[in-house]
Amino acid sequence: MASTAGYLARRAAQKERVRLLYRRALKDTLNWAVHRHLFYQDASDLRDKFEANRHVDNLDVIDRLIDDADAQYRNFQHPDPYIVPWAPGGTKFTRNPPPPQGIEIVYNYGKED
Repeated sequence: MASTAGYLARRAAQKERVRLLYRRALKDTLNWAVHRHLFYQDASDLRDKFEANRHVDNLDVIDRLIDDADAQYRNFQHPDPYIVPWAPGGTKFTRNPPPPQGIEIVYNYGKED
């Protein structure tokens, strides 16, 4: 019973690693594509690469395939990925941050006291 539970836990962890790797690779593919029609072809090729090893059953082979794919992803990662402007690291992130607590803003707009 313990070996079955260990097998299922390891298999679930592998599935999660593959899912995350596929999502990261797919998002990075979008960084490399200049136009959407190019992205669709690249995304299809990426999916075919993942589907080619879908029916591998040996856990050690699966771990090796995931490690190889992760290394390949890191090697071909885009050097300047697209970041949504208002997301952390984007060009508009905290451009106009709110004032700190306790600071009162007084607007005079040309009125004299």
